[in-house]
Amino acid sequence: MKTAKSLLSVLLVLCLMLGLTACGKKEEEPAPAGKSDQELADEVAELIDAIYVQVRTDKTDEQCAAAKAAWDALTDEQKELVEGEEADPDYFGRDTGDASKDDPRNADGIGKNELLVVSFGTSFNDSRAKDIKGIEDALQAAFPDWSVRRAFTAQIIINHVQARDGEKIDNVDQALERAVSNGVETLVIQPTHLMHGAEYDELKEAVDKYSSSFKTVVIAEPLLGEVGSGATVINDDKKAVAIAVTAAAVKSAGFADTAAAAESGTAFVFMGHGTSHTAKISYSQMQTQMNELGYTNVFIGTVEGEPEETEVENVIEAVAAAGYKNVILRPLMVVAGDHANNDMADPEDEESWYSMFVASGKFEKVSCQIEGLGRLADVQSLYVDHTRTAIEGI
Repeated sequence: MKTAKSLLSVLLVLCLMLGLTACGKKEEEPAPAGKSDQELADEVAELIDAIYVQVRTDKTDEQCAAAKAAWDALTDEQKELVEGEEADPDYFGRDTGDASKDDPRNADGIGKNELLVVSFGTSFNDSRAKDIKGIEDALQAAFPDWSVRRAFTAQIIINHVQARDGEKIDNVDQALERAVSNGVETLVIQPTHLMHGAEYDELKEAVDKYSSSFKTVVIAEPLLGEVGSGATVINDDKKAVAIAVTAAAVKSAGFADTAAAAESGTAFVFMGHGTSHTAKISYSQMQTQMNELGYTNVFIGTVEGEPEETEVENVIEAVAAAGYKNVILRPLMVVAGDHANNDMADPEDEESWYSMFVASGKFEKVSCQIEGLGRLADVQSLYVDHTRTAIEGI
């Protein structure tokens, strides 16, 4: 009897260990299979695509945090698999510098007089600190009695910087709402835009909605000033920018002046953004200005290829026809951001300007200078002049 009880005990223990249904125990369902590396990467891609939008919502902060947390949870191998409509491993993974060197200028306690600096923006940290912050710092130094604040027009960039670096930058509506809630009476807006293009028009429309909220609202001139009526119409602003960017390019290349560079067979190609807006004539005017200054080895191009003569293929032909064998590419943009680093200088992208100039086989050497206009002291001084004119006109 004792032996039978012992045998029964042993059998019961075995049944429990093996989970056998015959022992009256419910069979446990197998644990769900883990997600594959690609599935985890795809989830992150979806989260990135969700914040790669131009409209801010009440869920944006939560979405930015969720995207970053999901990215951080991936292994290095999984991160390389992230690919979406807009998402890729560079969204979080690319090193663009130290974000802590920047200042979002989103503080309250503004006072009665505010100088709001409005930029398109960039997710490249070093460029943002040198180009955009450089302009803002120059304005604050020139106008110490005014509170300098920042706004970006590109929500896509705002979300990118917030998700990746935890830096919160106001969009235009947020900045204007901040000004209203702080009791600002006189608001001067200095756009860092290059010209009176589509972004400048959109800024004016946004500001018009708030015009009754302030005693005085003034929008200062963009960098190149008034557009003008034709390709040969130039002004002092365009002249100042042409001299500043060319001098910086010549110095970085190690030449005494443009004549010395030309004698060595070197041409400079300044790449702007381009636009279908009527303001696109500004690029033709900049080429006219370069010619007027005697900079025969300076050529103006645009990413968008508008106006037509600024398309990269046409610029390549023009530089080659002029007999130059060495080419230095440099952005004609306030900020050396995505366009400068990718569209202009990326050697791995066969459609970048660098790659296309090399692939043409027409040149012995092609190099790039990745520096925005915003970091140049003479350009910063020009913004200061535009702001001063706006303030004095109040």
